[in-house]
Amino acid sequence: MSRLGPCLGPRPLLRGPWAAPRGLRRVSVAAGLRRGPAGSSTASVAGMEELLSRSVPPLPPYETKEKAPPPAELRGAEFVRYYRALGAGQPRAELLTRLARDFGVDHGLVAEFSAKVLQAREQQRELGALLQAEDRLRYYLNPQYRGLFQHLGRLEGGLRFLVELRGDLVEGLATKAVDGPHVKEMNGVLKNMLSEWFSTGFLNLERVTWQSPCEVLQKISDSEAVHPVRNWVDMKRRVGSYRRCYFFSHCAIPGEPLIVLHVALTSDISSSIQAIVKEVPPLETEDTDKITTAIFYSISLTQQGLQGVELGTYLIKRVVKELQKELPQIKAFSTLSPIPGFTKWLVGLLSSQTKELERNELFTESEWQEISEITGDSTTETLKKLLNNNEWVRSEKLVKVFHLPFMRLCAWYLYGEKHRGYALNPVANFHLQNGSVMWRINWMADTSPRGIAASCGMMVNYRYFLEDTASNSAAYLGTKQIKASEQVLSLVSQFQQNSKL
Repeated sequence: MSRLGPCLGPRPLLRGPWAAPRGLRRVSVAAGLRRGPAGSSTASVAGMEELLSRSVPPLPPYETKEKAPPPAELRGAEFVRYYRALGAGQPRAELLTRLARDFGVDHGLVAEFSAKVLQAREQQRELGALLQAEDRLRYYLNPQYRGLFQHLGRLEGGLRFLVELRGDLVEGLATKAVDGPHVKEMNGVLKNMLSEWFSTGFLNLERVTWQSPCEVLQKISDSEAVHPVRNWVDMKRRVGSYRRCYFFSHCAIPGEPLIVLHVALTSDISSSIQAIVKEVPPLETEDTDKITTAIFYSISLTQQGLQGVELGTYLIKRVVKELQKELPQIKAFSTLSPIPGFTKWLVGLLSSQTKELERNELFTESEWQEISEITGDSTTETLKKLLNNNEWVRSEKLVKVFHLPFMRLCAWYLYGEKHRGYALNPVANFHLQNGSVMWRINWMADTSPRGIAASCGMMVNYRYFLEDTASNSAAYLGTKQIKASEQVLSLVSQFQQNSKL
């Protein structure tokens, strides 16, 4: 996309690891680069150990924990410089592995103070003694590297660095460049620390308009993970009339988008993304009398290091309040959400059905006969190929015959397929946790190549009834009950009647 924004001419934009959307512009941790901080072919193991020994503050004895001097600021800055000089790749993965393995919890002290807690309970000592024993145990359960992270978080630019470091951890765990229980534990500890530092009290809600700085508009464009921005005209439309775009920034990192939410202001609940992201004259004047509905059609995390940190839920709630203040006539709040993973799930289901039953039982006999007549083949292999290469959307007959069976299969995928009792689909799980209702599945709602490949072109509305979100969320989280509309439940019932699983 051209880097010309609402400014007078070409303007180079700042780049770097922080600006890269979800870590995609950084070289992968798994790429295997071996460049050391001094330009050596491999990072010096001895130098790495020496740096960690200097940088990671020792856990002071419990009795002196309040009197221990803070680590020297230069030590933290040295660690940051060293880490970044490693670049991406195996040396950085090696440093993270050593940090997690060699500077974690002292298991001997944990065992010792666990025994003292049990002893205090068995001897039925006074409550104060038991509580103090528990407090000592809690203190020694802190890994040593936590002190380093706390220190870095207080440095200027330290919070940015920690998000960058956790982005490397997340990517490294996903690619197996770093692995093992120690690294997974450190990833969880850092995620919990970032969750505290990025809680709502430290977050600022900012609206994006065409008058926003070029750098912000570019980052919003780059970070759009759901419906890619095609060009600057497209970007102008998405922040123009009948549209709203908001993001959270952090008080320590002002103006930097962390998570972005796009909203369409409409007169009804949208059933097609093409009607929202299509190019229309950007100078159209907004008529507030036509606006009764807010459609959340895209939410994107810009930093991989903030995965798992609760930002999306708070952003939606804040935006709802902002819209209610600006446009009190809005009565309906809904999403138009993608269904990632549906096509992959369906292809896998076709494969398993073929292997186990030697014939497909996801369709009724009449549906399968019609599909076979159109494709000229009565095996599921042809159907799987059509789904994998998106060829079926070119046939009006196949689009028509797939409509009903795919709708009921999708309803089951969203409503019936579970992971630990909760919705398997991550987008569904997110909105159901927030207290929404699975409202409507829409056929051919996203006819882009990405939409066809991911979900056979279907999208789903999750509707937020503001007065019921708290009770719906509690029911889903507590009893794993999914609140769904009659349309969705009817499709689920049709699936159960027609598909022999």
